[in-house]
Amino acid sequence: MRILMLGNSFTEACGLPQLLAASTDGTAVAHTRGGARLSEHLNPATRLGARTQAALREQHWDYVVLQEMSHGPLTAPDRFYDSVRRLCAQIRQCGAVPVLYATWAYRKGGDKLAAKGWDYDEMARGLSAAYRRAAQENNALLADVGARFYALAGTLDLYAADGVHPSEQGARLAAEVLSAAIEKREEAKP
Repeated sequence: MRILMLGNSFTEACGLPQLLAASTDGTAVAHTRGGARLSEHLNPATRLGARTQAALREQHWDYVVLQEMSHGPLTAPDRFYDSVRRLCAQIRQCGAVPVLYATWAYRKGGDKLAAKGWDYDEMARGLSAAYRRAAQENNALLADVGARFYALAGTLDLYAADGVHPSEQGARLAAEVLSAAIEKREEAKP
């Protein structure tokens, strides 16, 4: 199984591609840049976009994972939905299945959350709803990692020291949720 992961530092953190590859007995290639939005993957005028567009045209993938910049679905929802729609169309055109990697709210009580002036519960619910809507509108698989982070908040150390990125345990949880979404699809194949 070949998996292409499009995103940013949340997609690359703590060896997530390698964790996902190991849990699916496949290979995972990450196209990332810290702070990248999905729209950058559509833009062949950028280094990241050119690389992604070439990979979608010239290589075979079974699954393509999409992860938007951490707060993008909340701060730029129109751009998020448009990018997901356009990427899902490209992904299907090359015969792969799109998977939305829904990320999490910043750590409850953390500096980054406070700096944005956001409420933890609202950020968590907003991200989950945005990714769920995008998955439904595009008939994409949903790996709602953010919902798992929310459900396990306070019981596991899921955040890195910055309160935004995943810890090693958080990356393992992300790989488990992504792998479960892919395995469920694989089991449903005729």
